[in-house]
Amino acid sequence: MTVHDIQIGALGGGPANLAGYQGKAMLIVNVASKCGLTPQYAGLQQLYDTYRDRGLVVLGVPCNQFGGQEPGTAEQIEQFCQVSYGVTFPMTEKVDVNGGDRHPLYRELVATTDASGEAGDVLWNFEKFLVGPDGAVVSRFRPQVTPEAPELIAAVEQSLPG
Repeated sequence: MTVHDIQIGALGGGPANLAGYQGKAMLIVNVASKCGLTPQYAGLQQLYDTYRDRGLVVLGVPCNQFGGQEPGTAEQIEQFCQVSYGVTFPMTEKVDVNGGDRHPLYRELVATTDASGEAGDVLWNFEKFLVGPDGAVVSRFRPQVTPEAPELIAAVEQSLPG
């Protein structure tokens, strides 16, 4: 199984269709609107703008498990992201990334180790998982690693198709 095989809903309804991203690199990020790390949305959008024509998709995954920092409805989340940060990258439905109700996407993602060799639960909002064009998870970046971090940029560039 790869990430492309997993079903998840889109923020605006209907399926997010991860299979449609086969052949592209994906940066999957659990996001929240009321977090100290929320300004990372700007960097994620910049990353998407810079690399989307070369085959990168940033995928925002709203989650309310960390301090209740994503309490809004799908419409409120979408409005906040567009108005506050000009977000144009795709977003999924709000899901749990940890615990008994962990979404199957995150069951797959959390098996990946971070730079220190640790796997397991997502620590906080804005944890990032880089998925290669083949749907395999290739890198994991903890929340404090910003979208502008050299190690994240290098990993993205190495994962781009072609």
